[in-house]
Amino acid sequence: MTAPVPQEALLPMSGLVRTVRTPEFAGITFHEVLAKSVLNKVAGNSSMPFHWTINPYRGCSHACVYCFARKTHSYLNLGTGLDFDSQLVVKTNAGEVVRRELFRKSWQREHVAMGTNTDPYQRAEGRYRLMPDIISALADSGTPFSILTKGTLLARDIPLLKRAASTVQIGMGISLAIIDPALAHAVEPGTPAPKARLELVSRLREAGLPCGVLAMPILPWLTDGDESLDQLFGALAAAGATGVSAGALHLRPGAREWYMDWLAANHPGLVGRYQGLYRGGSYASKEYRTWLSGRIRHHRAHHGFTSGAQFFRELQPASPDDGGGGPSTASSRPSLASGAEPTLF
Repeated sequence: MTAPVPQEALLPMSGLVRTVRTPEFAGITFHEVLAKSVLNKVAGNSSMPFHWTINPYRGCSHACVYCFARKTHSYLNLGTGLDFDSQLVVKTNAGEVVRRELFRKSWQREHVAMGTNTDPYQRAEGRYRLMPDIISALADSGTPFSILTKGTLLARDIPLLKRAASTVQIGMGISLAIIDPALAHAVEPGTPAPKARLELVSRLREAGLPCGVLAMPILPWLTDGDESLDQLFGALAAAGATGVSAGALHLRPGAREWYMDWLAANHPGLVGRYQGLYRGGSYASKEYRTWLSGRIRHHRAHHGFTSGAQFFRELQPASPDDGGGGPSTASSRPSLASGAEPTLF
């Protein structure tokens, strides 16, 4: 059924055609728009290892409590919490528009990254089927691309991706950092289960496609212990992942408030520790990140991974948190700097 458009909330949303709710997607509202452009130029001062992105959806029903993209919903006068999870913007003409953009004489066929903001294979893709046309346009234009997703809907497009890989360079990445199904459901309630994502890694590898894994975020005191990291890297190795990049949780504005509310409700004893570790900012302390990077290097090497995930192929630079380098044997977390809560570790 079609619902009235809340104009006061969606005033900045250009190209809005209609707002739709369906029984198959209970609790989710789709705001269908006609986009004028789909290729997004990354800001010149960005540290990202790519210059162009495509995001056919805004908002994400995966509902990951830590999602860094939550802040972007505020640009639409929508909330960064439940609205981000349930008020989804769909660029219904994405395939048509991007094909036109990619075949312009001025297009230099630079690498295009997908899944860097919201997931292109979230559940909405089952309804709108935007990715096949986008993938075809990229391949037909000779444009290299990468896809990063938590969505097992990607399996639908494996034949199309195999054909694309025969003509352009592609990078495939699955986002998976939590193996415990109960914790994964609590933190990422709208995502496919960890087992299903591991099976997707194997299916991509069996199809002859590269498949790295982004094991982020590692959650302090929840998934950063040696037992958790060993299980994670062991499962990824068994699934056939071609590489793994991992790093600590980021708590950017929008995500920080939502995650901390979740933490207070589910792990209240950790709230003070997180406040000390993040000190009101987006990143864990440098001391913690250095310690975690060492543990990642150790477990990655132990399970035979010799490189990062390389989703972006030749464009991906080294990262201090990606777990590169040789193994480390230090296993105890560092202490907090002077003045922080002494019970943090």
